[in-house]
Amino acid sequence: NGRERFWIPAVNLRRIDPRFLRREVAYPRDEEPGAIVVDTGARFAYLVMAAGRAMRYGIAVGRDEAFNLTGDTYSGGKAEWPNWRPTPEMVARDPRRYAALRQGLPGGGRNPLGARALYLYRDGDDTYYRLHGTVEPWTIGTMASAGCVRLINQDIIDLYQRVPIGARVVILPPDVSV
Repeated sequence: NGRERFWIPAVNLRRIDPRFLRREVAYPRDEEPGAIVVDTGARFAYLVMAAGRAMRYGIAVGRDEAFNLTGDTYSGGKAEWPNWRPTPEMVARDPRRYAALRQGLPGGGRNPLGARALYLYRDGDDTYYRLHGTVEPWTIGTMASAGCVRLINQDIIDLYQRVPIGARVVILPPDVSV
């Protein structure tokens, strides 16, 4: 479209279960419009809209439930084509995968955060968890990340454009579902 700094490849939708494709749905819970609710167990993120509706996005979550953040947070920052750096915990947990990347990667087509990121904060502090794009769209609907919430790049761009900094983000534990 001429606006993007980097090329965003088309997603092979045959590699994603159709139930994880973005769509507007009825929303039964009582969050305020503009809130994002992450259902880690069902692998969906919802952007709450008015009149009992929500935009639902398929997601990937942490490959181990212990890696996943839960509870109330907020979008304390946003970035287009964000830089990425593994946390010290990621390097300690999986040095073969992350040690060589300790200095991080600049934003771009190979960056694991993809095209956009929403930075999750709690009580004024960065949690180091993100809602972000992915270079592995086939992982949507699975437990695949190091703890962050992945969306296909086209979906994180859509969500990014819809929510301001400060938006409430509620991450449900795996045993609580929308």
